[in-house]
Amino acid sequence: MAFNKIWYTVALGLLLPFSYAHTDFFTSIGHMTDLINTEKDLVVSLKDYIKAEESKLEQIKKWAEKLDQLTDTATKDPEGFLGHPVNAFKLMKRLNTEWGELESLVLKDMSDGFISNMTIQRQFFPNDEDQTGAAKALLRLQDTYNLDTDTLSRGNLPGVKHKSFLTAEDCFELGKIAYTEADYYHTELWMEQALKQLDEGEVSSADKVYILDYLSYAVYQQGDLGKAMMLTKRLLELDPEHQRANGNMKYFEYIMAKEKEANKSSTDSEDQTEKETEVKKKDYLPERRKYEMLCRGEGLKMTPRRQKRLFCRYYDGNRNPRYILGPVKQEDEWDKPRIVRFLDIISDEEIETVKELAKPRLRRATISNPITGALETAHYRISKSAWLSGYESPVVSRINTRIQDLTGLDVSTAEELQVANYGVGGQYEPHFDFARANEPDAFKELGTGNRIATWLFYMSDVSAGGATVFPEVGASVWPKKGTAVFWYNLFPSGEGDYSTRHAACPVLVGNKWVSNKWLHERGQEFRRPCTLSELE
Repeated sequence: MAFNKIWYTVALGLLLPFSYAHTDFFTSIGHMTDLINTEKDLVVSLKDYIKAEESKLEQIKKWAEKLDQLTDTATKDPEGFLGHPVNAFKLMKRLNTEWGELESLVLKDMSDGFISNMTIQRQFFPNDEDQTGAAKALLRLQDTYNLDTDTLSRGNLPGVKHKSFLTAEDCFELGKIAYTEADYYHTELWMEQALKQLDEGEVSSADKVYILDYLSYAVYQQGDLGKAMMLTKRLLELDPEHQRANGNMKYFEYIMAKEKEANKSSTDSEDQTEKETEVKKKDYLPERRKYEMLCRGEGLKMTPRRQKRLFCRYYDGNRNPRYILGPVKQEDEWDKPRIVRFLDIISDEEIETVKELAKPRLRRATISNPITGALETAHYRISKSAWLSGYESPVVSRINTRIQDLTGLDVSTAEELQVANYGVGGQYEPHFDFARANEPDAFKELGTGNRIATWLFYMSDVSAGGATVFPEVGASVWPKKGTAVFWYNLFPSGEGDYSTRHAACPVLVGNKWVSNKWLHERGQEFRRPCTLSELE
């Protein structure tokens, strides 16, 4: 018998479009899209491997069936069978040659191509930091948008195109990541969700014993001793010999007994003090809560009287020759600080060009350390950014000229156009664009003074979330592709306008692309002259 040769070829992979080493994938949806192509290529490679294995097994199966039939006949009359000289020859040939070929086929490793592809692609895979970053993003979205674990687990989010859900094992992993960060609040939420899904009959590799172990400890850390004991009892019902659970149970019973004694000596006056403290806490609304409320669209509403002062208009850039015959659409977003939005101010073609130029250069966005002035990454800024100069592309140069014409400010002293793409739950928590009095050297190297104004292009629509909010005044500006917003960071006197403190809300669903131009003081002396008042 002769075996057909199996030719097994696997494409060595369409490598990522941009050959960059691992750089915080979770901070940019734009870069994560390349991972989709990588995974697709691996699936194709895996299917080729499966076909090769199936082809190999099919040949072995045919050989076995043929020999099964032949040996059945031969064993019934061995001497008569071998009396035929052709049968005798073929027996010698099979045992001397063909069985050896079969052995080689069985031993042949068909996985080489797939493994080679995996080895090449693995260098572009996300790492533990990415997985943790993506998990923290889910927790951040849960808090910011008041999502319960069941809603998030079932993927019931507004504006989703491709619905997905979390398995009990996924929920368990989220709980573990929260646990490693000593975030016992989220540990409890996600371990309970994992337990709930298992109790509802979901088939999973997640183990209830492990889940209850994490859950009971997380609950105890938050001070709910009774619930911790109840969960530990449930764990011991599943595994009576669980050493840690047995130890914890004894400890919980001891603490419970001590608390009962302590409660007897408590007074009514202490209860009253606690109530007063609670009222004070409710009255105090920290910036974080304001920020999250604005992100949800629950912020302060402008009074009708103030709303009447907001207008929309055709704007010609104060009689700029380029816009006299073709003025742009402008509308007021807020009065103090004055925030205006320009509509249809950047075309889809320009947006695509800017994104194509920026994408290969996207790097994790940084912040300036207020003490050292050094640039560093921060957990509260989840995005990637790139800088584009006007001389690189006529499109960027045209955009810079447009900003100068419509703001009346000199862009020659401005920073380069910054392009940003936000990652999973991408955000930038409340911050100022300008340097405060305690940061005199923030822009010293530029030699162009402080950031007088901000121009922000929205280069994509966002299905849910992603607003630009101003917690100090209660303003929320929502992304709209092709528009731009503009505001002054400094008063004409050069003093900082602290009401411009703003934030980029986490992206709940969608992909957020923006680009911005920071304009500086130098060159604006006659374009925006200072007044006699510090706050004018």
